[in-house]
Amino acid sequence: MPDLLGINHLTLSTIDLDRLVTYYTEMFGAVLTFERAATPSDPRIAVVNVGGDDHLMIVEVATAATIDLDPLSRAGWGLRVGTYSQLCDVREQVLAAGWPVDQIETLPTQWTMTARDPDGRPVDVRAHRTRTACLLNDNRSYQDTR
Repeated sequence: MPDLLGINHLTLSTIDLDRLVTYYTEMFGAVLTFERAATPSDPRIAVVNVGGDDHLMIVEVATAATIDLDPLSRAGWGLRVGTYSQLCDVREQVLAAGWPVDQIETLPTQWTMTARDPDGRPVDVRAHRTRTACLLNDNRSYQDTR
């Protein structure tokens, strides 16, 4: 069996494909790599590269999709940036464009914030933390080394 290389794509549905493509390209630097017009049997789609070989396939539908949070009351998917500084830059860019975005939270192994795309869908954006491990009383804790 071949080794998995990662996720090829994640599919999002929207009633306004152009608006969603614009959001991901302008806010996060995604690159439009493919677009197909609707046909009598298939909906209009666009594919945007969100880094490396990872893509969002965006499908235009007639009825708005459900945008509920996942069972943990968080976004069900996310994007990754390289550093805390880049995460701060993305947050400022999203705020400057007038879109909602939460504060940056510090987790044990990463920083995270949740934005909402034009359809109201939550999107986590995260940066992995550089850390050094310290063994204290047989418990592992981490010190941030930003």
